[in-house]
Amino acid sequence: MNQIPYYEQKDRENTIHLRELIKDLPPFCATFFRGIEPQTSSRTRIAYAYDLKVFFDFLRKENPVLGKVDKDQISLSHLDQLSVTDLEEYMEYLKYRFNDKNQEIVNKERGIMRKISSLKSFYNYFYRNEMLKNNPAALVRLPKLHDKEIIRLDIDEVALLLDEVEHGEALTEKQKAFHAKTKVRDLALLTLLLGTGIRVSECVGLDIEDLDFKNSGIRIHRKGGKEVTVYFGVEVENALFDYLAERKQMTPMPGSEHALFLSMQMKRISVRSVENLVKKYAKLVTPLKKITPHKLRSTYGTALYQETGDIYLVADVLGHSDINTTKKHYAALDDARRRSARNKVTLRES
Repeated sequence: MNQIPYYEQKDRENTIHLRELIKDLPPFCATFFRGIEPQTSSRTRIAYAYDLKVFFDFLRKENPVLGKVDKDQISLSHLDQLSVTDLEEYMEYLKYRFNDKNQEIVNKERGIMRKISSLKSFYNYFYRNEMLKNNPAALVRLPKLHDKEIIRLDIDEVALLLDEVEHGEALTEKQKAFHAKTKVRDLALLTLLLGTGIRVSECVGLDIEDLDFKNSGIRIHRKGGKEVTVYFGVEVENALFDYLAERKQMTPMPGSEHALFLSMQMKRISVRSVENLVKKYAKLVTPLKKITPHKLRSTYGTALYQETGDIYLVADVLGHSDINTTKKHYAALDDARRRSARNKVTLRES
């Protein structure tokens, strides 16, 4: 029996998880999730389910009518009776709230915006399908977002990071013991992330068969399952070659036979493990920057844009479906390039 591809396996796991989450929501919510399935990924639907649970928890805690209604008895007619004011109170509630374990949760503007966006999609679906007469969510204004600083590694920091991965000089004695066993893998993994800009989920999902050294490319599955080839340079190729020589000597656990990157337990490495190893090495090189795998992706995008000046190429290589996403991240670089042009044209010889 052929092994199920990683992205399909994760999609199955997410689908099963989503079914459990839907059980904690009013029954009519299942209609919403079935309706949006063709246009959304399983991860997006899971995020919606978490956000909607927060909304219905709010209604049962704060709404005088729904506070007396059992979760399974909440209906679309109850939603039809809510007003813009009710949803604005929900936005206020999101700033500071307590979960089921009585732990305080603080949502900043981006967290609030995501939850309100989820609610808008929820209302829009039922309103568009004429199951609701009113759509107060359409009248709610999203919170104003302040520009977030784009954190990335400078070119010298990239070199220092890879040097630290290779030599581990700043690691503790305990860390050095593990480093001796994983440095070839870690160097290949971080060189790949920094040299291609792929997402961490795309990286951990790689199988050995996805490597094509003849054309210097890797086959990855983007969000939504789209299969694309991403190309790499000589530095990435050398690091992957070194790791593959080591990888051939490993005996993977059942189910991970095809996985490119393996954990110490000989299983396919997880996203969390990659996040932890990036954090471990980056903290030694640049302690004031909170570096994650996504920041390595931003580092690659910045370097590519500075070298080419082609925002469309950057968007294509990074797999952005909307060019505005790319522009938003690299607008500051555009401004720097425009400023650098001010002395490029000489009007009179001095």
